Amino acid sequence: MEQFIDNLPSMDLMRSEKMTFVQLIIPAESAHRAISYLGELGLLQFRDLNADKSPFQRTFVNQVKRCGEMSRKLRFVKEQIIKAGLLSSMHPVSEPDVELEELEIQLGEHEHELIEMNSNSEKLQQTYNELLEFKMVLQKAGDFLVSSNGHAMAEETELNENVYSSNGFIETSSLLEQEIRPGPSNQSGLRFISGIICKSKVLRFERMLFRATRGNMLFNRAPADEEIMDPVTAEMVEKTIFVVFFSGEQARTKILKICEAFGANCYPVPEDITKQRQIIREVVSRLSELEATLDAGIRHRDKALGSVGYHLTKWMSMVRREKAIYDTLNMLNFDVTKKCLVGEGWCPIFAKAQIQEALQRATIDSNSQVGIIFHEMDAMESPPTYFRTNCFTNAYQEIVDAYGVARYQEANPAVYTVITFPFLFAVMFGDWGHGICLLLGALVLIAQERKLSTQKLGSFMEMLFGGRYVLLLMSLFSIYCGLIYNEFFSVPYHIFGGSAYKCRDATCSDAHSVGLIKYQDTYPFGVDPSWRGSRSELPFLNSLKMKMSILLGVVQMNLGILLSYFNARFFGSSLDIRYQFVPQVIFLNSLFGYLSLLIIIKWCTGSQADLYHVMIYMFLSPTDDLGENQLFWGQRPLQIILLLLAIVAVPWMLFPKPFILKKLNTERFQGRTYGMLGTSEMDLEVEPDSARQHHEDFNFSEVFVHQMIHSIEFVLGAVSNTASYLRLWALSLAHSELSTVFYEKVLLLAWGYDNLVIRLVGLAVFAFATAFILLMMETLSAFLHALRLHWVEFQNKFYYGDGYKFRPFSFALINEDDD
Repeated sequence: MEQFIDNLPSMDLMRSEKMTFVQLIIPAESAHRAISYLGELGLLQFRDLNADKSPFQRTFVNQVKRCGEMSRKLRFVKEQIIKAGLLSSMHPVSEPDVELEELEIQLGEHEHELIEMNSNSEKLQQTYNELLEFKMVLQKAGDFLVSSNGHAMAEETELNENVYSSNGFIETSSLLEQEIRPGPSNQSGLRFISGIICKSKVLRFERMLFRATRGNMLFNRAPADEEIMDPVTAEMVEKTIFVVFFSGEQARTKILKICEAFGANCYPVPEDITKQRQIIREVVSRLSELEATLDAGIRHRDKALGSVGYHLTKWMSMVRREKAIYDTLNMLNFDVTKKCLVGEGWCPIFAKAQIQEALQRATIDSNSQVGIIFHEMDAMESPPTYFRTNCFTNAYQEIVDAYGVARYQEANPAVYTVITFPFLFAVMFGDWGHGICLLLGALVLIAQERKLSTQKLGSFMEMLFGGRYVLLLMSLFSIYCGLIYNEFFSVPYHIFGGSAYKCRDATCSDAHSVGLIKYQDTYPFGVDPSWRGSRSELPFLNSLKMKMSILLGVVQMNLGILLSYFNARFFGSSLDIRYQFVPQVIFLNSLFGYLSLLIIIKWCTGSQADLYHVMIYMFLSPTDDLGENQLFWGQRPLQIILLLLAIVAVPWMLFPKPFILKKLNTERFQGRTYGMLGTSEMDLEVEPDSARQHHEDFNFSEVFVHQMIHSIEFVLGAVSNTASYLRLWALSLAHSELSTVFYEKVLLLAWGYDNLVIRLVGLAVFAFATAFILLMMETLSAFLHALRLHWVEFQNKFYYGDGYKFRPFSFALINEDDD
């Protein structure tokens, strides 16, 4: 058997790639080109040999600073292009490569030119805004003054006769009355201030003026005819023109200070209409000149931005690559005497030839007289974990890595997750109508794959696009399980022939609840449509799905324990096989494997035995007669044997391994097995539970406690994990019942009315509920529960997940956000 297993061909993704620790000795003149070629290859992970140094103490800190400064200038240029709205029209063009020094000079010139143009543009825009505001203030304030003068002439007689007959009233009259009173009121010093302010500040501005002058002012306002552009943010701002009438120098000072505090611009307006018109003509003339100047400036700036924009993408990529190269060079040791750089890192064994070829090219292209030395070394630390995935398997690997990255060379759950994850999802989501909807969504994402992969997507859309192949398999399995459950938006169909049941006689009025008899062979595939709507539908489907959940759970947990055997064989740990794998298989299958066997026998024989009673009394009264609950001959003695095996398996898991490890450790340091130190049996480091790393002192109590925790966790977990798989039944039932409620209580209820509006409303509510509740919320719910079953119930049987990812230096992995 062992020979057969050893001869099996290796499975892709089952084990991470074999890694090797290498050292590179690179001459200084070819270092930059060598690192550049390795970045293009992307198969070598460098180790930081200067971890004890700060970033400012490293060799190439000045080059990194220069790249950072160039990156800042490129971001500034990009912001200006986006602000000018030119980004969509920019298309990269091919051009000869430029040197970094030349690019640095060009970027400095472009930045200086853009800053100067922006400064000039802001000043011109400020002047233009002031003239535009002045023009609007002249027009509106002139209207206020004209209307107030006309109003004063019309009211003059009435005021003289009725209001101003008392001499004492002149001192206490209001400002409005003083304004329109002829003669003496003009001599009292009535003045006005006109200006313009943001519309959002007008109410607070008026309230402040009223309080500061104690109500001794008249405030007139009118909306501006045009919006004013803010020269800094380039946003259009709504403004309001105001005219404040007041009396006295003290009030004037207060009003001007308040205007300054609120950012209001004040402009002088002559009372003479002729002067007003003359000034307006001059302002309009200057405005037209400024418009022409601003347009010319914008055209010149757009032209300058356009010339840079065509090369922007390439330049940004080039600067990012250069910065990454120098950051990597800073991880290498610089030997001043030998004029060379020394680097260490990890690479997959299959990539050694490619790395050596790239280093040879770097030596030749840099005209170096000395070649680059590349050789393997021994490493104390554990190698990184690297799986070669494609666009299909990558999403499943990410699901596993989200729990924890696999330990180097341990069995990878992603191999099985590719099938088991979407299948368990479908068990909970089974409805072939909903499955078709998910399938359409997945096919749209796959059809747009080339287009969407080049775009920057939102967080939700990026997650959805990354899992497009997971969604594809989830939808296909949902269709399959939906056909088994015979549910299409909760409606059963006679897809595979007629029902096996028919009405007992012609007088049977309600064939869905009473009087049904079986008259032909069982429905060939899935659930018979006649179960839908019958009185026994819920008990039947509950029993079916609950038992099916337990069977699926026991199979998957056994798969997890079997993978722990392959892990132990791979790492040469016979202790784990004898004292973990064997007792775990015995314990799990003595109880829940036996329960699964009873379920299958009950299904095959059609027995009415109560499995709850069988399992409970297997523990409480194992010697009692089973009576009508006996499913097969010899069941009672088998139960006693299985119970004894389960009891024996617990100390078998707990005690032998720690004591054997203690004995091996004692013998090792007494020299009895000195010649066998290289073998995996004697090497305690390969024991996953030995609690030893790098020849640490053996601590028996720590090893024993760890083994005890592991044993207790498995024993209790065998029960709780099996119960946890019942979520498959619960969510499947919930999904089915929700679908039924929406179909019967929304769609059918609305369709019962002979009214088009009610039918359309019912259809809209049904579509909304299906899309947002069943296709979004239920999909997310089933996804999370399937995730939990894999992370906890499946992976805890064999998966340590305490490794670290292989992160090679690669230009392809450099993110734009790294700027």
